[in-house]
Amino acid sequence: VQLVESGGGLVQPGGSLRLSCAASGFIFSTYVMSWYRQASGKERELVARISSGGGSTDYADSVKGRFAISRDNVKKIVYLQMNSLKPEDTAVYYCNTYRARGSREYWGQGTQVIVSS
Repeated sequence: VQLVESGGGLVQPGGSLRLSCAASGFIFSTYVMSWYRQASGKERELVARISSGGGSTDYADSVKGRFAISRDNVKKIVYLQMNSLKPEDTAVYYCNTYRARGSREYWGQGTQVIVSS
């Protein structure tokens, strides 16, 4: 299993970024995909999750209405569209996947997002 994130960078408050996570080594369309983030000195937290078929999504309260998770099961990519970014969104963002609850989880290497003027 390999997960490769991209799209991070420096953005001003109020700006937008789109993160991508390219997956390989497993049957992508049968796995739940998630985005987590970890700010400096804080625990890793769930940002958004999308079901294997893409029909169900969940978001952290802190990002609802601003972030959107989506997936392309043909290209094997999961996206995180981030709008109205705030300084508190600054973190390393990680892609995560698992087949079913309780099964092994896999992580990408992370991509840094910095929201600052």
